[in-house]
Amino acid sequence: MDAAARQFNVHEAKTHFSKILELVASGEEITISKSGEPVAKVIPLEGKVHRTDYGALRGQIVLADDFDDMSDDPGFAEAFGLTPPGDDR
Repeated sequence: MDAAARQFNVHEAKTHFSKILELVASGEEITISKSGEPVAKVIPLEGKVHRTDYGALRGQIVLADDFDDMSDDPGFAEAFGLTPPGDDR
């Protein structure tokens, strides 16, 4: 157990739950104990990824040149009103 983590027993945790959430939101880890034994840890969620530059996924995603070609789907054009009904293209 991290010596810097604050520790609350179950009764304290129930009584001061809002305070515990504030502490966790500010980056602290809280240990919850039952009968003096640690049983749970409340930790902050990982922060959102803040992309600083375009191209962060370059090389990780591959799209085929014809990824949006629906010419081999016979009902697509008619279903989306791209050809008049009954036009047998």
